Amino acid sequence: MSFLEELFGLTGKTAIITGGAGVIGMTMTGALLKAGANAVIWSRTQASIDNALDDFRRSNPGPGKVKGICVDAADEQAAGEALERSAAELGPPEILINGVGGNLGKAAFVETDVEQFEAVLRLNLIAGLMVPSKVVAAYWVKQRIRGSIINLTSMTSYGALSGVWGYDAAKAGVLNLTGGMANEFAPYGIRVNAIAPGFFVGKQNRALLIDEQTGEYTERGRAIIARTPFGRFGETEELAGATLFLASNRASGFVTGVSIPVDGGYLVHNI
Repeated sequence: MSFLEELFGLTGKTAIITGGAGVIGMTMTGALLKAGANAVIWSRTQASIDNALDDFRRSNPGPGKVKGICVDAADEQAAGEALERSAAELGPPEILINGVGGNLGKAAFVETDVEQFEAVLRLNLIAGLMVPSKVVAAYWVKQRIRGSIINLTSMTSYGALSGVWGYDAAKAGVLNLTGGMANEFAPYGIRVNAIAPGFFVGKQNRALLIDEQTGEYTERGRAIIARTPFGRFGETEELAGATLFLASNRASGFVTGVSIPVDGGYLVHNI
């Protein structure tokens, strides 16, 4: 075994990836599979799971096995049942990636739809962190598993973006709870960290960043590029390294409570 395989290899490990059928979730899942881990994708729709599994079969990313379970990650009972199925099919999980999230619109603060605001909180903070983490961490404590939780924070975890108030609040909460969970679970050897993707063009935000008719950046897209020192949007593959680092106890066994920005310098931009 080479030094890199010893440090970052995940052979024999099992990971649960909630929201694993999304663009970022699939990239992170693919990285784990290439490193030898087995992966269980949790998603709300069977169609998204089937599409993701088809993509992985075609790309053949690595030696790890990949399965899918249709589950609402905000439903505690359903999440508990999905955890039992995951462990039965691929072995006790040691990695949890909380990848559920997204936004549902943009509006001035005084025009915010409160029901939509609550739905975004539920999507990103309840399904995207609270319920899966509660269920899996309780299982790890009982089984004495020294697991690794990887949350998805955001640029909005550090400073609000205009018009996406529910998303701002939820992702600020994810960053806050990442630190709080890391402190609470440290005595059990459970690490809790996060990755903060910068701006990556995906299904959720494409129309917000790129004009569908012209293919040019929108006003918001231009503003983001202007304050990103690398001068471009990210490629999802650029999240793979941080994923493997935080997933591996050998590579990051003394790292907990941190959020790693993968943002092209967005957070350090100055004038």
